[in-house]
Amino acid sequence: MDYEKFKQDMEQDVLKNLANRGIETETDVRHIDKLNDGYDALTVKAPGSVIGVNINLSSAFEAYEDGRDYIDIVERASDQAAKGITESKSFDIDKVNDYDQMKQTLSMEVVSAERNADMLEKVPHKNIEDMAVVYRFVLDASDEGRASILVTNQLLDSYGITADQLHEDAMTIAPELRPAVIKTMSETLQEMMGDEAFMMMGMPIAPPENEPLFVATVPDKVQGASVLAYQDFMEQAAERVGGDFYVLPSSIHEILLVRDDGSMNRADLEDMVRTVNATEVQPEDILTDSVYHYDSKDKVFELAEKFEERTAAKQRESALDKLADKKREAPIHESVTRPHDRGGEAL
Repeated sequence: MDYEKFKQDMEQDVLKNLANRGIETETDVRHIDKLNDGYDALTVKAPGSVIGVNINLSSAFEAYEDGRDYIDIVERASDQAAKGITESKSFDIDKVNDYDQMKQTLSMEVVSAERNADMLEKVPHKNIEDMAVVYRFVLDASDEGRASILVTNQLLDSYGITADQLHEDAMTIAPELRPAVIKTMSETLQEMMGDEAFMMMGMPIAPPENEPLFVATVPDKVQGASVLAYQDFMEQAAERVGGDFYVLPSSIHEILLVRDDGSMNRADLEDMVRTVNATEVQPEDILTDSVYHYDSKDKVFELAEKFEERTAAKQRESALDKLADKKREAPIHESVTRPHDRGGEAL
């Protein structure tokens, strides 16, 4: 079955499956523009409703090509649609139209500015180097996932507020709702493996001052790279890490902090990020291939290559200043011309 027929059959079969369950629905196949990765979706909603459930047909077809049974795919999609339609009936649309209520759910997301250039034209955002900060209202979060609304320019206009006001509110509310969590790599592995398995592996937890690598995210580990936009995050991270550090964009969900103790260089770190992104990270979860640096003394966050350029420029200026100081300190020797030096005689 090719992709076009798969989409047609899915729409018909999900509609039929829901009808057999006594659920009346309307369906439509459309392309969804999404940050980091768009997809074809089967939108299912109750008749006359403005709220629908988007079922990712692109990923469903990938599962089909990987060997998953088609009937199972239809059944899972129908379950997802039925659950979403049931929940949408209790959805408070009036709340969504009230910014004073919605701003209490504000969250931020950090994405690649280059990869999302077209989408960023439609949403309010702030640039951080080659990344962009966008804003979401988080409606619900559970172990099964998170429901959120991306704030668009159109939605912002309907609220009658400016992008600066949205950003100011998000900078206050998001860190409170989803605070930054910074752990050493040992602590992170222990959390993932469990205490018993971690101890059985004979992996002792080193004190933070001996750990060169830290993981930063948010409590639910969803879009945790957003901590980069938090007002006090850099100072908080510098205190935890113990000074200057490099930032490796592990994914849109977490970042790695590498203590800048002189043992690593930018080229090696960039190679590491590119390799991991190409082999380990899902395309929709990739942040960037760049490496960043935080200078805790000058309080500057920037691309690592800019840090190197700025450091080199400061060293050149320092060298020139020292040279100028030496010239000013050098003794002045004056030459005195005497008459007999010109071949004459003194009178």
